[in-house]
Amino acid sequence: MFPIAEMCADDYDEVLALWQRCEGVGLSPSDSQEGVCSFLLRNPGLSLVARQDDRIVGAVLCGHDGRRGYLYHLAVAAEWRRRGLGQALVEACLTRLAAAGIPKATIVVYTHNQDGQRFWSRLGWKQRADLVVLQQLPVQHPDAKG
Repeated sequence: MFPIAEMCADDYDEVLALWQRCEGVGLSPSDSQEGVCSFLLRNPGLSLVARQDDRIVGAVLCGHDGRRGYLYHLAVAAEWRRRGLGQALVEACLTRLAAAGIPKATIVVYTHNQDGQRFWSRLGWKQRADLVVLQQLPVQHPDAKG
C-alpha cells in the first residue's frame, strides 16, 4: 500500500501544494509554515503523510486539546483516491489519538464540500444538527494596511 509516516516540518512545502490542489481544503493564514510547524510541535507524532515513490500523495493534520481530537485538511491527490488511502490516514490518526488517551475526535467540513461529507459519512462519522460553529476572526489593527 502506501507508506504512512509522521508529518514533519520538512514536508510543509509539498503538503501545502497538495492542499492547494485539493478542492474542499480551506486554507487560511494559520496554515503558514510557522503555524503548521507550531501545530506539529504541540501535537507530536499525530499528523501524517502518505508517500508513493517518495512523493506525498496524502496528508492530514491531527491534534488534540487533552480530551478531544481534531483532524484537519485531510487530502489525497486526485489520482490516488478511491484506494483506501484517506481511510487509512484517518484510522492511523484515530489509533494514535486513542494511544494518547483521546477516545473522541471532531472534524469540520464545509457545507459546499459534498464529496467530503460523503467520505466522512461512509466512515461512520455523523453530522451534528445540534451545534453551530462560531469563529472569532482576527481583529485587524486600525493602522494595518490591507
